Amino acid sequence: MAEDYWEIIKRRVLDETTFVQMTLKGARRGLAENPWRMIVVRPVQIKNRRFWQFSRFTDKQDFTQNYPAAEVEMQLDEALALPFGSILVRSTGEDLHVQITQKGRAILHRQARNGETRPPELAHDAPKAAPIPADRPDSFLQALGLQTADGRIKADRRGKLAQINEFLKLLEHTGVLETLAPGRPLNVLDCGCGASYLSFAVYHYLNNLRGIPARLVGVDVNEKLIEQSSRLSREMRLEDAVFCRSSIAAFQPDAPPDIVIALHACDTATDEALALGIASGAGLILAAPCCHHHLNAQLETRAPMQPVMRHGILKNRLADILTDSFRALILRIMGYKTDVVEFVASEHTDRNLMIRAVRRTAPGGPAFAREYTDLKAFWNVTPYLETLLGAAFTNLLPPV
Repeated sequence: MAEDYWEIIKRRVLDETTFVQMTLKGARRGLAENPWRMIVVRPVQIKNRRFWQFSRFTDKQDFTQNYPAAEVEMQLDEALALPFGSILVRSTGEDLHVQITQKGRAILHRQARNGETRPPELAHDAPKAAPIPADRPDSFLQALGLQTADGRIKADRRGKLAQINEFLKLLEHTGVLETLAPGRPLNVLDCGCGASYLSFAVYHYLNNLRGIPARLVGVDVNEKLIEQSSRLSREMRLEDAVFCRSSIAAFQPDAPPDIVIALHACDTATDEALALGIASGAGLILAAPCCHHHLNAQLETRAPMQPVMRHGILKNRLADILTDSFRALILRIMGYKTDVVEFVASEHTDRNLMIRAVRRTAPGGPAFAREYTDLKAFWNVTPYLETLLGAAFTNLLPPV
């Protein structure tokens, strides 16, 4: 009964001595669209009065409002009535996980919180915790060479950890991690994994910090880096984290990936990763592109773009924007809800754009298909991702 778990949750949230935070997220398929991607509730103290702060998140914005005790129960009822699939209520001594099935049945799991019991944080502007905290010893960070034995992040590795945490935030903000592979471990594929910092971080975050079982496969053409990552995986005794020497285009996964990631895969390697994810039916694709030579070579000077095209640096940036615009449009046409966001601050890397795509609908979308053909006709180019997808994509486009 919905009311049964509602009452359990509300009692915990309204307990002023123990309540820490509640997070509602994850979509339940087949129900009315939720106006919020996530809702976070926590206690705050303002001018010596207790309030409950509700932060409601869309894909691009968050809206925060504080409610006194007299109003909070009504706000809780409204939040619990929304079609979220996962609810986590954190108290000082115990976490309550509630998974809600498509039929509305609630599965409750209680887990004692290890370590020192702390009172709730009541500061109005509490600092936002990083997915992988930098202020405590972490065996994974130490194994990756990012952290010293006494728990300090190495000075020359702080940018790398910042990059990892920003990526994990974007991964978490999709709100679909709990629903991508119900009843089995997630299959994660890292295309062009390189030294595998991000591969191991995603594995650690899902399995150890979020409690979501996941398997990992990393792919790269660099034999030395693959051997290094494989050795590290063995040293950490990760039987479900493997690394393969292969190009992205030639790689054939043993199991269809649920999540495909590609961080700074060069030029058309990003397109190969996107194509692999689309063809495999991956539920989530995250790609931070690198250079964009393929489309750049096709660009010709045409009116009224002469002032842009005569400067090499401006032409290069135009090629970057056009390439990623085509990629985002192709993903939309292939049934993915897609956005293009800033990945990490520019002081950490100048390649700070992220394409984030969640599979939502069947391929199609005539409005996006028309936008694509119009943009392609104006520039007289053929994006490489179109070539890779072939008829599975071009059959969805309107006749020229």
